[in-house]
Order: sequence, then C-alpha cells, then structure tokens
Amino acid sequence: MKRLKTAKGRKISSTRWLERQLNDPYVRRAKAENYRSRAAYKLLELDERFGLLKGVKAVVDLGIAPGGWSQVVRRKAPQAGIAGIDLLPTDPIEGVTILQMDFMDDSAPEQLKQALRGPADLVLSDMAANTVGHQQTDHLRTMALVEAGLQFARDVLRPGGAYVAKVLAGGADHALVAELKRNFATVKHAKPPASRKDSSEWYVVAQGFKGAADGGN
Repeated sequence: MKRLKTAKGRKISSTRWLERQLNDPYVRRAKAENYRSRAAYKLLELDERFGLLKGVKAVVDLGIAPGGWSQVVRRKAPQAGIAGIDLLPTDPIEGVTILQMDFMDDSAPEQLKQALRGPADLVLSDMAANTVGHQQTDHLRTMALVEAGLQFARDVLRPGGAYVAKVLAGGADHALVAELKRNFATVKHAKPPASRKDSSEWYVVAQGFKGAADGGN
C-alpha cells in the first residue's frame, strides 16, 4: 500500500483521501484507459448488468462533470448523440453538447431538449446534492434531484427508454419507487462494484418506459 511521504500542512482527511486515490485500482485503470474519472466504471458495470447502452441513439447526462459517463457512452455507442449538463465546467468531449448551468434552473430542461433534437433512449443522472452531514436533509435533497430527473425523463424518453439515477443508501423512497413503477416496466436498485464500499451511493435503474399514454402522466 502506498503512503504519502509527507503530510505536513495537510488535514488528516485530505491525506487519507489522497492515499485512498493512490491505492484505488479504479483510479489507476481510469488513468491507463483515458477516462476522466473512476466513475466511468460505475456506468460500465451498470451497462454490463442491465444492457443500458445497447442500440441507444440519444442520451442525456445529468451531472456530466468531469465527463467520464459521456466518455463511456461515446465508446460503447459512438453513433449516439449526447447532451450533458452540470454546474461545474466540463472540458469538451467530441460529439457531446455540454451546458454549464444548474439543471434545477427553469430553462434547463428546454435547453437540453433543443440540444437533443428528438426523444432520448436513456437519461443518466449522476447528480448529487451537496451533503450537509444531516442524514435526513441529505436524503431529501438527493431525492429532489432524482424526482426532477424523473420528471425530465418522462418528457424526453421514447417508449422503451431507461432512466438511471444516483440515490443514497436505502435507495429511492416508497413514493418515488411507486412513481417509477407507474412509468417503467422494471425498477431495480444496484450498487456497482466500482462504487466504494464505504460510500452511501446506490443507483436506481428504471427500464422500459411506458410512454406518456400509459405512464400515468
């Protein structure tokens, strides 16, 4: 195990983070395979299990920065058009339209639709609310993002499409799961191996969008 030679002037928490990065096999793989972040492997593992990227032609990446998930889509489905959004700046990716703005901004969904120029096959959300350390508050803030992503997904997905969103430990709450089940044929929770064991993140994977006519909208 690699340890930092000097931690002088660093907080203990930042030193631990750096040591974890140095010893993380996914970080090393990301560097070797030219992915911008280890998060790319979460999507690769979810795709391996659920076949999310098979035949997709239009994909939305909510919370795109730094771009690892869109890189995966580009490699696995090079024919797909991709539109992404994030508050943080994201270096350009060939074939990806990137909006730097808040997804919760009233105008964001319409701008994403214009970038897509048609219905989407897949809406991905790796968005995370800034945590405050209070479990209930953090959960509510994260669920608000998941619900906003679902509302957008219902507007842009073609029938049969899928919605994938990051949730916290315990998964989506009962009301949200019920809403997802009204709109999608299958709803499952998954924690890909690349998601750190000590992390509270899980993903909800909703597949087989029923469409506006029979999705309960």
